[in-house]
Amino acid sequence: MLGDHDTIATLAVKDLQVARDFYEGVLGLSPRGDAPEGVLYGAGSGAFLVYPSSFAGTNRATSMSFQVAGAAFDAEVDALRDKGVTFQTFDAPGISWDDGVAAMGGDARGVWFADPDGNILNVETGVSPG
Repeated sequence: MLGDHDTIATLAVKDLQVARDFYEGVLGLSPRGDAPEGVLYGAGSGAFLVYPSSFAGTNRATSMSFQVAGAAFDAEVDALRDKGVTFQTFDAPGISWDDGVAAMGGDARGVWFADPDGNILNVETGVSPG
């Protein structure tokens, strides 16, 4: 069954070099290698593929979340700010905002931002991906 297999996220981009500059230069990720259809990145024990597509940036929902330990969350947020990343806010029940950082109850916090193609990414802590 499919539940027995690993998954990877896939993110469509308009320009692969612009995407590489963002994911490698801004987010500090290293490619695991070039794939025939794009670039495969590793993040923790997971992976995601960035590939060119004319449909890039058409998803208005969160495309990918990075799960960060609570002790590292503030440093990751500060590093993103230092690289010029702008955080998004939105209205949602149970979320309060402080300088672009969402508090979602308990220890759960998160930030949302877009890559150059508008893919919405999230860094969060204290939430279990369920």
